[in-house]
Amino acid sequence: MTALANLKVKIFADGADLDGMKAMYKNPLIKGFTTNPTLMRRDGVTDYEGFARDVIKVIPDRPVSFEVFADDADGMERQALEIASWGANVNVKIPVTNTKGDFMGDVISRLSMAGVIVNITAVMTLDQVRRITDSLDNGTAAIVSMFAGRIADTGVDPMPVMAEAVDILKAKPKAELLWASSRELLNIFHAEHVGCHIITVTNDVLKKLDLIGKNLDDYSLDTVKMFFTDAESAGFDIELKG
Repeated sequence: MTALANLKVKIFADGADLDGMKAMYKNPLIKGFTTNPTLMRRDGVTDYEGFARDVIKVIPDRPVSFEVFADDADGMERQALEIASWGANVNVKIPVTNTKGDFMGDVISRLSMAGVIVNITAVMTLDQVRRITDSLDNGTAAIVSMFAGRIADTGVDPMPVMAEAVDILKAKPKAELLWASSRELLNIFHAEHVGCHIITVTNDVLKKLDLIGKNLDDYSLDTVKMFFTDAESAGFDIELKG
């Protein structure tokens, strides 16, 4: 845990399970929270605003990102302004494009100029990062969520991509790059290495935090014991012939 305490990258918990979010809020290593409509639907949320307000009640003093779900620029802007009004710690997630593939730069620009902390999501290319950077207001904080895990899913090493994105964002010192769609705990250290400001990590991965620094000989032995115990508990048997 000492290694984690010394990291510069901020760890945000990603999820839509209120009990899980409450549990992560008790962990001082968790500096913020993100969610999205897909996670909310998966966890059975039916009242978007009600859920968001419940989250803000239990997490009043760390950043929490909630996403718009309109698909037109005007609708996104109206939803974003409403969501931002729910709490001083609320960041508003804006998709980098709408479902037609239209870049949402004008919306990002207007909201940023209005002082709304936008979290631009579903970003996967450096060209998108450049266009977002040009759209952001110099005086307003912002988050650019680049989906490093999904980039890796395509067979592309996200490390050099993320490192270059960090450099591009230096043009807007108040903007932070977020390593999104992390797949394993090691990604925290990947994000730290390339200079990302934030990484989102799901609760199932965050449960592995206690493994950091674990002796690998001990871990090997624990694994052997687990296989043995599970085979025994299952009543497995092989009839030996001869």
